[in-house]
Formats: sequence, C-alpha cells, structure tokens
Amino acid sequence: MPTSHDSHQQTQFSKQADLTEKLVELHVSKYNKNRIFLILLSALSLMGLIGLIVKISTGFNNPSDWGYYVTFVAYLLTTVQAAPMVAIAPFIAKGHWNRPISKIAQLFAPLGLINLILFIPVLFVLPSLSDGRRTLWFFESLKMNSHMPHIMTSISFICLVLLGIALLWISTVPDFAILRENSKNPYHKKVFSILSNRWIGTSKQWFTQKHRIGILGAFYFMTLVIVNFQISSDFAMSLIPGWIDALYPITHTANSFQAGVATVILAMFALRTWGGCKEFIGFDQFWALGKLMFALSLMWIWFFFSSFIVFWYGAKPTEKAIIELSMTGPYFIAFLGSAFLLFILPLLTMPFNKIRRSILGPTVIAFFILIGSFLDKLRIYVPAYQLTEHPNKHNIYLSDIPKAILPDVPDVMIIVGGISAIILAFTVLTKLIPVISIWQQKELSLYKIHKKFHRTEVLVLGKPE
Repeated sequence: MPTSHDSHQQTQFSKQADLTEKLVELHVSKYNKNRIFLILLSALSLMGLIGLIVKISTGFNNPSDWGYYVTFVAYLLTTVQAAPMVAIAPFIAKGHWNRPISKIAQLFAPLGLINLILFIPVLFVLPSLSDGRRTLWFFESLKMNSHMPHIMTSISFICLVLLGIALLWISTVPDFAILRENSKNPYHKKVFSILSNRWIGTSKQWFTQKHRIGILGAFYFMTLVIVNFQISSDFAMSLIPGWIDALYPITHTANSFQAGVATVILAMFALRTWGGCKEFIGFDQFWALGKLMFALSLMWIWFFFSSFIVFWYGAKPTEKAIIELSMTGPYFIAFLGSAFLLFILPLLTMPFNKIRRSILGPTVIAFFILIGSFLDKLRIYVPAYQLTEHPNKHNIYLSDIPKAILPDVPDVMIIVGGISAIILAFTVLTKLIPVISIWQQKELSLYKIHKKFHRTEVLVLGKPE
C-alpha cells in the first residue's frame, strides 16, 4: 500500500520531469529563430571587421589615432568580461535568487575571446619601456625586458578567457547530459554526448562538479582583478606623465563590477522580453541585481573622491594638469556625462521603490550606466594615447594639455561592429547552451516548498548543505 512518503516522491518526480521537458523545449525552440536578427548582426560585425582592417592598415606609428580603439577594448573588459561575476559571487554564497540568471552571466565569459583578438593590435600601439616613462616594472634598475607589460598582460588576458570558457563548460555539463537524453536529432545527440563528457549524475560527479565551479570562479575573479590592474596601470596611467594614483587600478576593477551587473540586467530583459524566458526570469532577479547595481554606483563616487581629493588638495602643477586633462579640460563633457550616468542618475532614481522594485526601472538605469562607463574610459584612455610622444615622461603641465579629439570613421565602425559581434556570439551560444540552467532549476525545485501559514500560503526555501 503506497505511503504518504511514496506519494510525495512521485509528485516530486512528476514535477522534475515536467520542468525538464519545459526547459528542454525552451532551448530547442531557439534553433530556428531570429534569422533576420542574426543576419543584421552579422552584417554589422562584418562592418566592424572592415573598420579594423582599415585601422590596422594605417599603421601604429601614431598612438593618438588608437585612443578610442583602446578605450573600446578596456570597455569590453569592464562590461562583457566582468559580467560572469554575477554568477560567481552568489554561487559561492549559496544563493537561490540567481539560479535562473547564472547561465546568462556565464555565457559572457567565452565572449572574452573576441576582446582578446581585439587586444592584439593594442600590443603594437603601447610603447616599450625603453621610452623612459615611469611604470611599476622598474625597467632601468632591474634591467628587464622592455616589453614586459605586453607579455604579462597578454598572459593574464589569455588565462582570463580560458578560465571563462572552462567555467561555462563545467557548469553546463549536466545540462548537456539532459539534452543528450532528450534530443531527437542524431547530430545534436552526438554533439551533446561529446560535450557532456560521460556525465551520468553520480554523487562523486556532483561533488567534484560543484567544487570545480567554485574553484574556477575564484580564479576567474582573481584574474579579472589582475587584468584590470595591468590594463589600467600599464595601458593608461603610465602614459600620462606624473599621474601617480594607488587607487585607480582598484577603481577600474570596482567600476567593472558595476558595468558587469548592468550588462547582465540588459541581457535578462532581452531574454525575458524576446527570448521566451518570462516564466523563469522574474521580479526577484531584477530587484536583487538592481540593489547591487545601486550599491556599486555609490562605490563609484567613493573611489573617485578618494583619488580626486589627493590631486585637488596637493595642487602641484602636475596634479592640476591631470585634473585639467581628465576632468575639467578638453574632456569635461565626457567626465560630466560619466559622473551623471554612473552616480547622480542612480542616486536620484534607485532609492524610490517604484523604480528599484520593478523590471523596467533597473533596466533603463543599466542602459545609461553602460553609456556612462564608456564615457568614463574615454576621458582616461583617449588623452593617455595623445601623450605617448610627450617629451617629458615624468611631468605634465597645463600648457601641455592636448585638445579633445573625436573618433574617426574606422573607430565608429569598430565600436558598432564590436558590440554587434558580442550580441551575435551571445545569441549563437544560446542556441547551443540552455540560457536557463536546467540542473539548477531542478535542484531549486527540491529546495522549495509551499506550506500553509495561518490563512495564507508561504514559500519555504532550504539552504544547500
């Protein structure tokens, strides 16, 4: 005679089967969709490639021509490659709210390969250490290789991309196994069999898989910090004579977390609106990330003021020139735009519940934060490459401040094409990898239960381990 325990187990198995079928169907339905959209993105990506070829054909002898290009590479680092942190941090903290969006954040990790390719020309633009500028490498005293920044940053960049790809694959192996068992197409079944790596779901496999995700996530975080440090110090600060700021590398990193969260929010909104994920991506995810994005916006002003007060109070000629160069001078509009979009706008809007506790509110703010993040990089990297040929490598004065320059046609083509290539690659990846993690949703269904509480019903969530 069946007991209540047996009945509960049967109900759970039925729920798990229904959930699997629903998520597999959601993934399969993406195979033949969005063809016109993909063609448009492909055309724009091709335009960006043409712009890159034209840019390279002009040579690397005039670094000031590459300022906007380097800005775009730094921008992709702080948006696309920072986005996986939205999946990494809550996983280590054993949170539940992020389960529907963890795969969305992880899908950005392999897109760093595009930025790695774009980074190659930057290596030819950056001057060697033999030009006498101040860096952290102590070139003269330690007699090291004059291209040490190029070498070490390249190694870190490659490690970051490889860690991102490994993190995405390890976390998706159980989903590949589910697709292998449920796929009706022989070709798809063979591909998923290879990608699932003989996964059958033993206790040992689950144990090692979760620990691997945690370890890879920790290493991805550390490497992201290292790359931000190297890019900001060697590819920006060292090129501006007299700029000494111990906080800027960590400021660059903290700002990347803000832009990374904004990137994921926009992706969530797109997939919820046009990707058929409305049932799984709901208010809780937007609310949680909205609060995090607001907190990171407040951190922006803290880091900025901590650096600014040193230059303003010191008031040395070089420090006055640096304030003029990146804030009050030729790039004042970029600075004003970044300050407004990264701090003032979130401060004036996100404290209100109607905006913060909504889906559209955080999405709109996230869009403007991404624009502000680009302007923030522009006011640093563009003038830095205007000063690479400055005769005095240790000091800059007000009379040396260059005029602002605008992007040329190849720059615009590369920026538009690069963003299109990122969206195209993300869309293609969603056709191979389930955008909603199947195994995480099935695990979540085991941790939650609806129980009667007085005259209402409440959701009870369990904690893993």
